[in-house]
Amino acid sequence: MKQRWRITIEYDGSEFFGWQRQQNGLSVQQVLEQAIFQFSSEKVLVQGAGRTDSGVHAIGQVAHFDLVRPLSNHKMRAAINHFLKPYAVGVLKAEAVAQNFHARFSAKARTYLYRISTRPTQAVLERGKVWHHRRPLDAVIMHQAGQIFLGTHDFTSFRAQECQAKSPIKTIDALSVKAKNPHEIEICISARSFLHHQVRNFVGSLAWVGRGKWQIADLETALLQKNRAAAGPTAPPYGLYLTKVSY
Repeated sequence: MKQRWRITIEYDGSEFFGWQRQQNGLSVQQVLEQAIFQFSSEKVLVQGAGRTDSGVHAIGQVAHFDLVRPLSNHKMRAAINHFLKPYAVGVLKAEAVAQNFHARFSAKARTYLYRISTRPTQAVLERGKVWHHRRPLDAVIMHQAGQIFLGTHDFTSFRAQECQAKSPIKTIDALSVKAKNPHEIEICISARSFLHHQVRNFVGSLAWVGRGKWQIADLETALLQKNRAAAGPTAPPYGLYLTKVSY
């Protein structure tokens, strides 16, 4: 009989074409499935809580898979990590769980962090880990503007054109913007689920508010327009991190 396993994962998304297995490039899902096969000789399907895009990072992604081979939690984590060594992926925790656990459908909330550097010079040591915006941003006004997104809304203006969600209506539970230091801003957003590119589209529009190109009223107008062309740009993927999945 197969045992269901829940794993918590971190990864640097720079070298991957996203979470989901792809025809044209390496994915996080693929290297995890390969690592599990290498020590167990079992082909598994690793299902993640969120399908992060190419270049997006994670420090708290959750996934599950089923395996016949019995192992302790510690040995399961160690075995997967041993065969993940060539890649910037690591299993932080492995737990045997009940069969009714599902990484995606059992999740109650997902939390994302977006990092923006406003240094006048490049953040060389964190290239590919933050959005180097260059211009100063007002974190206080960005936070005030971001509260417009709280609650349940039609987020058509902030979904990608290729988004496959059946409805543009989502509920945002929490959104905060704060200056971590004089040259870095962190945006933290939580919801049960998100539309494709929704967080990055929020960030792009909030940056317009933060630099003074938009007023808060302009952001509210963009939301009410229900038209992607009415909102700001899509922020780049490499500033985005999936930090936590709550169950």
